[in-house]
Amino acid sequence: YLVRRLLENGANTSFVNRIADRTLEIEDLVRDPVVVVEQLGSREGRIGLPHPSIPLPIDLYGGTRPNSIGLDLSDEARLADLDQALLASAALQWEATAMLAEPAQPAACDDAWQPALNPADRRDLVGHVKEATPAEVESALHTAAGYASTWASTPPAERAAALEAAAHRMQCATTRLIGLLMREAGKTAANAIAEVREAVDFLRFYALQSRREFAVDSHKPLGPVVCISPWNFPLAIFTGQVAAALAAGNAVLAKPAEQTPLVAAEAVRILWAAGVPSAALQMLPGRGEIVGASLVDDGRVMGVLFTGSTEVARILQRSVAQRVDVHGRAVTLVAETGGQNAMIVDSSALAEQVVADVVASAFDSAGQRCSALRVLCVQEEAADRVLDMLRGAMAQLRIGNPGLLATDVGPVIDAEAKANIERHIDAMRTKGRRVHQPIHTASELARRGSFVAPTLIELEGLADLQREIFGPVLHFVRYRRNELDALLEQINATGYGLTLGLHTRIDETIDRVTSMAHAGNVYVNRNMVGAVVGVQPFGGEGLSGTGPKAGGPLYLYRLLSSRPDQSIAVALAAPTNGELATIGKPASGIVALQRWADHVGRKPLSKLCTRFAAAAAGGTTRVLLGPTGESNLYTLLPRQAVVCLADDETDRLVQLAAVLSVGSRAVWPTTSELLRDQLPQVVQDSIVIAHDWTSQNVVFDVVLLHGSEAELREIATALALRPGPIIAVHRLASGQTDIALERLLIERSLSINTAAAGGNASLMTIG
Repeated sequence: YLVRRLLENGANTSFVNRIADRTLEIEDLVRDPVVVVEQLGSREGRIGLPHPSIPLPIDLYGGTRPNSIGLDLSDEARLADLDQALLASAALQWEATAMLAEPAQPAACDDAWQPALNPADRRDLVGHVKEATPAEVESALHTAAGYASTWASTPPAERAAALEAAAHRMQCATTRLIGLLMREAGKTAANAIAEVREAVDFLRFYALQSRREFAVDSHKPLGPVVCISPWNFPLAIFTGQVAAALAAGNAVLAKPAEQTPLVAAEAVRILWAAGVPSAALQMLPGRGEIVGASLVDDGRVMGVLFTGSTEVARILQRSVAQRVDVHGRAVTLVAETGGQNAMIVDSSALAEQVVADVVASAFDSAGQRCSALRVLCVQEEAADRVLDMLRGAMAQLRIGNPGLLATDVGPVIDAEAKANIERHIDAMRTKGRRVHQPIHTASELARRGSFVAPTLIELEGLADLQREIFGPVLHFVRYRRNELDALLEQINATGYGLTLGLHTRIDETIDRVTSMAHAGNVYVNRNMVGAVVGVQPFGGEGLSGTGPKAGGPLYLYRLLSSRPDQSIAVALAAPTNGELATIGKPASGIVALQRWADHVGRKPLSKLCTRFAAAAAGGTTRVLLGPTGESNLYTLLPRQAVVCLADDETDRLVQLAAVLSVGSRAVWPTTSELLRDQLPQVVQDSIVIAHDWTSQNVVFDVVLLHGSEAELREIATALALRPGPIIAVHRLASGQTDIALERLLIERSLSINTAAAGGNASLMTIG
């Protein structure tokens, strides 16, 4: 397999095996490779030089932006420095309260302060938190609304400079932030380091995109935006949401998770110190049903960025359904939610590698990742061996306080989370399912925290699992070789579409699974957690989120009220993170519609078809830069179907042109049958006539509306009550043609460990 892949990529046999090269002298063949490397830099007085074809870690992204810096936890000197930093961090008096540009009338009573405790040891008082008062919420909203135009008119380069300065400050504060993440969020040292790096990468990624692609006069922001972040990534996701909104020119009202406001407060201090105006970024800690609801329900808020549960996302959808923004359009809601994430393992996979990746995917961060593995599906021929090895690996995991470097699995976030997880485990036992938990000696420290032992539950089938269990619980399912397609259909039928893993050494299986999977991020022959900003843009579809992908080329554009037609092409062509592999070609439907428009004398429609065909990018694939030995592909695909609502025939044809340009299908009401019958057959084939488009039997994932604000409110409210994924409505006034084509596309990321088949092919082929 490896030789075939090497030869396909232009390597000759001497690269595959030097012993086959008869031109080599025996002395060259047996030379010590260490000596060879040492001699590389001898002429310049140095020992060794980096290979010109292998970038240094800081230059991983081709020099477009520096890579974030990590810490080597195997370095004794580094560990000594980290130990001192953690002691200093523990001595600080951490506080989180409303952080405003204009102070509101303070609450008089001191008992408003609440303790923030370490989930690994409730004896450890990390700091104190005070929930934002109604007066502080009102002050923040008033300031954000007043300052929105000022921040929108700030040159993108100036906004980017502040974010880049924040990235530098955050990186310098890595050890202090690690200590806070470990104590407030229960992170292990490795997880905390990775989270700081992700936050730094977000700041630099969005800053670079804003600097290169945006202009004040052509890229108009939404206005005040509320950012609601989760506790499982209290620094990375909080910073990513805030950085994106600021980079796009929006004033931000940040509402951190109730469990982790201390980390968020420190991030805001860093951003303020870096030059982000306090009026452009304010923070309001508190409960979601009080502070969060007050922010989301306010008419001055033009957008909401949310990461959390699907249930809360539906509540937010209903909250904004009756409102429109200043342009008469729906209030923007970007929601990243959970997933019933599965990994498929066939009998060709290397069991040792599978087990290592499964343990990382299911139990790292105590299973508290949106992307974490929830269901492991193993072909029956390999199931017993994988299961035995997996149980052995689980027995080696060390559970305890993340303050100890030896800890593999820390606590879940709080007692409520622990109780919910254990309730599920008990219910599975009651149903007769086999439950495996390693036996651990519970120390006094462990009993003081909210710990759940890594758990493996054998299921009879996917139907046994009805909801996501957010913790260190892995479900195991066996499948037969000839049932692979049926298994994929069952996974897709759950409605979730966040992450999917695959372990196989058969190329045909990789192609088969990746083509059938309805998941935003697919990982092959590697673990399925730890998406890197700009390398694996992250976000799901269906019940797993609205898109666009965080850390992807389209995210900032969703935070604009208007932008140039060619935005997708500009974003994809920018040398920010890789190169275009394939460019989507105009679909046959848009070509046929344009010819028909020319034939019947509809010149404006013909010009619009040309414009949309040039701006659309359905089917485009981009190769993203990343580590050697890993292939990362980003692809734009059309949405399943688009409901098109318009009273005017011209507006309906405008919608149809947009839908056909990306390669999707249109859903029309029965009143438009006559118009459909006049169109070319290839166009008719892309139109579905629905007697009642609101019926659960009609499949669609976005709505285009040419109509009034009242119609928008009515439709948005109906969709908010419809079970299933969150579906957005994009409204235009009659006669308008500025449809944002990226709203009609979905994004997919595919990450393949190309070294899994026995060697690092990309390294072996370097000259």
